[in-house]
Amino acid sequence: MTESHTLAKRYQQVRAATERLSAPLAPEDQTPQSMADASPVKWHRAHTTWFFETFVLDRAQPGYMPFDPAYRMLFNSYYNTVGAQHARPERGLLTRPGVDEISRYRAQVDEQMSFLLTDGALGDELRAVVELGLHHEQQHQELIVTDLKHLLSQNPLHPAYCPHKPETLAPVVEAPLRWARVEPGLRRIGHAGAGFAFDNEGPAHNCYVHGFALATRPVTNGEYLEFIQDGGYQRADLWLADGWLAVNEGGWQAPLYWLAQDGGERRQFTLSGVRAVEPLEPVTHLSAYEADAYARWAGARLPTEMEWEVVATARPPEGHFAETARLHPAPAPVVTEAGDEAPGSTPPVLQLFGDVWEWTSSAYAAYPGYRAPAGALGEYNGKFMANQLVLRGGSCATPAGHIRATYRNFFYPSARWQFTGLRLARDLR
Repeated sequence: MTESHTLAKRYQQVRAATERLSAPLAPEDQTPQSMADASPVKWHRAHTTWFFETFVLDRAQPGYMPFDPAYRMLFNSYYNTVGAQHARPERGLLTRPGVDEISRYRAQVDEQMSFLLTDGALGDELRAVVELGLHHEQQHQELIVTDLKHLLSQNPLHPAYCPHKPETLAPVVEAPLRWARVEPGLRRIGHAGAGFAFDNEGPAHNCYVHGFALATRPVTNGEYLEFIQDGGYQRADLWLADGWLAVNEGGWQAPLYWLAQDGGERRQFTLSGVRAVEPLEPVTHLSAYEADAYARWAGARLPTEMEWEVVATARPPEGHFAETARLHPAPAPVVTEAGDEAPGSTPPVLQLFGDVWEWTSSAYAAYPGYRAPAGALGEYNGKFMANQLVLRGGSCATPAGHIRATYRNFFYPSARWQFTGLRLARDLR
C-alpha cells in the first residue's frame, strides 16, 4: 500500500470514528451546550471538518469554493490568524445549521479530501497538516465524550449514552499499591525521532530528576472515599489557597458526577447511567486541587511530568482506551511478575496509559528551545502555555492510536469534566 493510500485509509478511519460516536444521538442531543468549557456534539463534528477545509482544501485547490462561507467564522475555534470566531460560550445557541446539514458538510469535505489523498499530488507540507488534523479530530472525539457526559448529567432523568457491560464489573481483588523506585540522575524527555507528535512535546532535552518513587497504580474510588470520610473537603490545611476557594465557591464535597448521598451506597452518574461507585476503579473527574489535597492527606505528592515520563517511556502505550466502548475507568489488574517481591526489585507499574488522565504538579510551559510553528497552526498549542497544569497518560475516552509517553495534555487546575485522576509520588527517603 502506498503512503498516499495509507494516509487516505487512516483519514477514513478517524472520520468514521467520529460519526460512530454521534450515531446514537438525536439532533436534540447534539445541539445544546451545558457550560462554556464544553461544546455541542454537532459543533465538534463541524469544527473538525472546518479544519480540513480551511488548512488543507483551501490551500491545495486554487479557487476552492467552501461549503458555506459563513462556516469560516462559525466553526473557527481560536485561530485569530484565520479571522473572527463565534463566541465559545454561545455555541449552544447555534440551532442552525442543523445536524443534517453538518452531515452534508462532512460528506462533501470527505469526498474532496479523498480525491486529494489518493491522487498522490499532495505535498509533504500538506500531508503533515492532514496528519495533524487527524490527531486534532481524535482530541475532539474525546471531547465529544466528555462534553456529552456533562450535558447528560444535567438531565434529572440521568439518561444513558451507552449500555453498561456486565463483564466489566470490578474484580473482587484489589491490586496492591506499591512504589516503583527511580534513582536520581540526568534523563532525556520529550519527543524525538520518527512518528507524529504535537509541537509542545519537543524538543527532546535533558533534565535532572531527583530520586523518587511512583505509585504502581492510580488512586481508587475506595481510597478517595476515605479522604472524604476523614473530612478532606472541610480541612483547609490540605488545600492550596485557590483550591480552598474553589471548594467553597463550588460547594464541592466529592468528585464531579458523584451524587449526593442519601443513606446507603455511593452512586455516580456515568455514560451508562447511574451506577454504584465501585471502590476498586480509579477515581476520576477530579480537579488538580482535589488531586493535590488528596496527595497531601496521603502523605505524598503529585509527580512532576518529568518523573511520569521517565517511568512511562520504558512501557508500551497500552491500556483501557475509547475502543473498549466502556467509556469508564476500569480497576487495575492484579499482576504478579516473577521476582517482583525480591529485595531491590521494581514492581510492575499499572495503568500509566488509559483509564484516567493523571494530574502532575508541572506547569504547562515551553520546553527549552521550543518555537511555535509559523502561521495559523502555530496557535495550536504555544499560546496556551500559561496558568495551566500538565496531565499525562490518556483516559478511557482517548483513542488508542492517539497517545504516547511524551504526550502533554493541559487544563486549568479547576477543571473536573475530563476523565482526570491521580497517581501518587514521593521523594526517596
